[in-house]
Amino acid sequence: MMPFPKVHDIYIGKVVLGTVLATWAIVLGLDLVQALLISELSDIGQGRYGFVEALVYVAYTAPRRAYGLFPTAAVVGSLMGLGQLAASSELTALRALGLSRRRLSGAVAISLAAFTLLMVINGETLAPWAQRQGDAMKAQARSNNAILAQYAGVWAREGDMFLNASSGQQRASGNDQWLELQNINLYQFDDEGRLASIARAGVAEHRPSGWVLRNVVRTRFGQRSVEQETVAVERWKTQLDDAALAASVTRPRYMPSRDLYSSIQYFKRNGLDAGEFEEIYWGRWFYPINVLALCLAAVPFAFGSLRSGGLGKRLFIGIVFALGFWMLQTLFGNLAKAFHIDVRIALLLPLAVMFGVSAVLFRRRSG
Repeated sequence: MMPFPKVHDIYIGKVVLGTVLATWAIVLGLDLVQALLISELSDIGQGRYGFVEALVYVAYTAPRRAYGLFPTAAVVGSLMGLGQLAASSELTALRALGLSRRRLSGAVAISLAAFTLLMVINGETLAPWAQRQGDAMKAQARSNNAILAQYAGVWAREGDMFLNASSGQQRASGNDQWLELQNINLYQFDDEGRLASIARAGVAEHRPSGWVLRNVVRTRFGQRSVEQETVAVERWKTQLDDAALAASVTRPRYMPSRDLYSSIQYFKRNGLDAGEFEEIYWGRWFYPINVLALCLAAVPFAFGSLRSGGLGKRLFIGIVFALGFWMLQTLFGNLAKAFHIDVRIALLLPLAVMFGVSAVLFRRRSG
């Protein structure tokens, strides 16, 4: 077979990339509008959190939303672009010149590679940083207390008392749910700004009855003396907003991979369940492969179904592929949790199904 001229690869990539970017912009725009008008509407009016603050918060979440929506936009946009070429008989002309299906798939994959790499970098840098900034801004605006979530954990202030927690998460057991902060430091200052006491606690839990500190070591500083006491369990009377603190805690899906990996190692060293962190961590590694699998599975439709189909048909097929892949990932992910299967196997199975579908469709189209 004669080598295919490079100009045709560039043309196919340009058409596909154009429709992918257009689809991506529309989907992202709709998601941002939905987030502003629906998700954030109920929070407007709490504290200093108004419409402008909600608009800024949604803007902060845009990189994270772009990252999550790119695979769907890629498969829908690829089908739209290939359908455009098929409907105008340009694919037929290119095939007559010697364009192979493998070369067509390669042109589509290469055209999306740069943006896939950009999204991978975004998912590790800009998206988690912007999400943390947005969460911190929203928590500060909603709460009357000064609360700031940073890389090192959570900082909060109530009057002359400062709190620092290295990490935290929402926990649940049955119907009970509570906020749990780990490695707490409470710094109490007197009226003259001198440090009056330091309390270190292993865990702080917010229950319906209030805050509870566990494994507390408190050091009090007098004019000429230092006193220390240890308490196993202690009630903590504070007006700190647990909802605002919960919003300030960095959630696993918003953490960079290096932080996820460190958290996984910490949980394993202490015999704790790291399933949620592992699922998100390995999902980052499989992200570019997911984009490739979705787009390659859609390519065979360019040789038949899309040639005679309109815009609605291409859009429907793209949505079916995206939703089908998402449902497979959710199904295998839940099965992995239920039967304690390695999360990497659960992530590989949907890919195997999609690559299998692509191979079968290629054979049928060539038959």
